Amino acid sequence: MSGHSKWATTKRQKAVTDAKRGAVFTKLANVIIVAAREKGGDPDTNFSLRMAVDKAKQANMPKENIERAIKRGIGETEGARIEEIVYEGIGPANTQFIVRALTDNKNRSAASVRHIFSKYGGSLGSVLWNFEKKGVVRVAGAGILAEDLELGLIEAGAQDILKEEEGVTIYTDIEDLQRVKKFLEEKNIVTETADIEYIAKTDQDLSEEEREKVQTFIEELDDCEDAADYYTNANI
Repeated sequence: MSGHSKWATTKRQKAVTDAKRGAVFTKLANVIIVAAREKGGDPDTNFSLRMAVDKAKQANMPKENIERAIKRGIGETEGARIEEIVYEGIGPANTQFIVRALTDNKNRSAASVRHIFSKYGGSLGSVLWNFEKKGVVRVAGAGILAEDLELGLIEAGAQDILKEEEGVTIYTDIEDLQRVKKFLEEKNIVTETADIEYIAKTDQDLSEEEREKVQTFIEELDDCEDAADYYTNANI
């Protein structure tokens, strides 16, 4: 199973400076709003909302912000409608990117994302053919490497278990993500992230110079308030 590891993104989100915290919280709130609007405001019955709330808590988002976002999602409070838009494009060094935007202004979102691509010599264009949607769970450290746990994960629906320096990444079919997450919880194993992601079928290796350009490009995507997440075939 190929796919770009997003451990660095998770670390940046946790170590975000106060100056950028508001932008991160806005992104997380938008994810919660959309999840609550689609399937209801109870995390116990809405798995997408539960994943969004877990991610917000890991980023130290205040409880009142989370509750406010849920209420907005289910229509208890007013606010501009948040819509999801997926952009495809070519980034630095001919790398492929998919950007998932959550925004209340389509024109602003499109202009912001297009500007970031063009700033680094890229452009919007079709790359979705090289990606497939998968459930992805990440666990920090090597705590789940015991053979019996791996067998249990496979029985729960894990398709591939990738052991990396930062921890373990588990890939599943979308419909098996909740079951794998539940298995880990029953074993008292804390997940860093659990989400549905676009995973590249074929990765692209980079030179050191290319890697630095791509990382700078990614940092700009992180700073873009409308860009809720990104996915790439770049092997960094």
